Amino acid sequence: MRRWNGWGDDQFNLELPKEGRRFLDERIGSATPLADVSLEHVCAQVPDSRLPPNPGCIDTAEDRVRHARGQSLADWLAMRSGDFGVFPDGVAYPESSLDVQALLQYAEENDVALIPYGGGTSVAGHINPVASDQPVLTVDMGRMNRLTDLDRESQIATFGAGTPGPLVESQLRALGYTLGHFPQSFELSTIGGWVASRSSGQQSLRYGRIEQLFAGGRIETLKGTLDIPTIPASSAGPDIREMILGSEGRIGLITEVKVRVTPLPAHESFHVMFFPSWDKARTACRKLVQNRTQLSMLRLSNATETETQLALAGHPGMIGLLESYLGLRGAKDGKCMMTFGVTGSKRQCRNALTETRELCREFGGIYTGKKLGEKWAAKRFTMPYLREALWKLGYAVDTLETATDWDNVDKLLNQIEENLRNQLNEKKELVHVFTHLSHFYTQGCSLYTTYVFRVADSYEETLARWQTLKTSTSGIIVNNRGTISHQHGVGKDHAPFLPVEKGELGMLAIGSLCQTFDPAGLMNPQTLVQK
Repeated sequence: MRRWNGWGDDQFNLELPKEGRRFLDERIGSATPLADVSLEHVCAQVPDSRLPPNPGCIDTAEDRVRHARGQSLADWLAMRSGDFGVFPDGVAYPESSLDVQALLQYAEENDVALIPYGGGTSVAGHINPVASDQPVLTVDMGRMNRLTDLDRESQIATFGAGTPGPLVESQLRALGYTLGHFPQSFELSTIGGWVASRSSGQQSLRYGRIEQLFAGGRIETLKGTLDIPTIPASSAGPDIREMILGSEGRIGLITEVKVRVTPLPAHESFHVMFFPSWDKARTACRKLVQNRTQLSMLRLSNATETETQLALAGHPGMIGLLESYLGLRGAKDGKCMMTFGVTGSKRQCRNALTETRELCREFGGIYTGKKLGEKWAAKRFTMPYLREALWKLGYAVDTLETATDWDNVDKLLNQIEENLRNQLNEKKELVHVFTHLSHFYTQGCSLYTTYVFRVADSYEETLARWQTLKTSTSGIIVNNRGTISHQHGVGKDHAPFLPVEKGELGMLAIGSLCQTFDPAGLMNPQTLVQK
């Protein structure tokens, strides 16, 4: 069963190796965990529903608790402390576009706010109800979870918007195809949520981001049904698809998603390379992408992330041998790990691997084979479970992500890390910070920064520390040529920073778009645009 107060299956747990615990003790100090409340305790706090009667809405306390928060650290603290603040007044589980149309009519007639809910994996406050006199109905799309059509000739697949990642892939793979979209939230997030938040998958170098995969679909709005046809390309004015991508539930409810799929590749493998320095590693990655080397996946960990990953890997004997070997080859302190994937025919993969190894060798790259790459691939969707293990030891962990041009990567990365590292100095608290580059373009790349700190003596103080870290660093990002989000979306948490990126006229245009489809302001209020 899914955890009500954290990530994923409550029967699956990751344990932090003792070497990893020792590593964190040395970096930021030993910690004391905070006590968690029970589901029963939280359910007892849920107020009576304010929804007018509707047989399609469920207002049990547990359903409302399970749909009240996402997966940001602020959400985590709310769920663990029991201090939710606001709950949806009910949850609906539509099974068709007709059901969604009926819910929209109900909301309009009764002045009810609607919040779309896919996998509940938002880390930016997308699905959190806000305090208001207006009743709130969360619309869980999870029953619309099937592949309904596959056009093999055009390679277009049609899915219900509530289909989670594993079901997307299993239904396609049974027919010999793949979508190839693998965000870290893959286990729980849904195809409709990917479109609504402009998601990016780990193998975007081969398959593209969701905007390259999204071919069309259906959106139910308060003004009617918007059907987007699957046209391969068009110069007929603005692209309606682009209005839906990143709309985050403000325009309407996505019910059907049509995506461009690919036949299953004949071969796929993941590999690891180490570099003696960040400068050489980053330059090699830029060259690989600008040379258009046919990689499917590329991830570059900075020196601190490399050190952290090796410490948390366990198997100290094997890691010790690896460290010795790398030291003999010239990669000692400051070394950086690059993980990459090759996907396609055997010939394509062989050529891509050869080209990658040859180029990386020019920058001191040390190829270590497939073993570490295979371990990464096997565990890539389980890493969110590590937050549970860290929490039990008294550590809070969160992430920030952005993207910028190549000429600004190092400057912005250093500003982000320095701010996070020093922000709690007045509290005499240390913050462990590390970054990787994980999505690459000829123009630039994404930066994904993780930060770990000890929980305070109370939930209130822990939340205050997170707010200080998050808010100050978000300001640095948008004021230094970074996007407020490369892949997590805007939600409510990032909405205050969006005007810096979009500008006054851009925000007016976005607001006008929302107003056109939702003049009453019922759709996911305060998300994306704070009006």
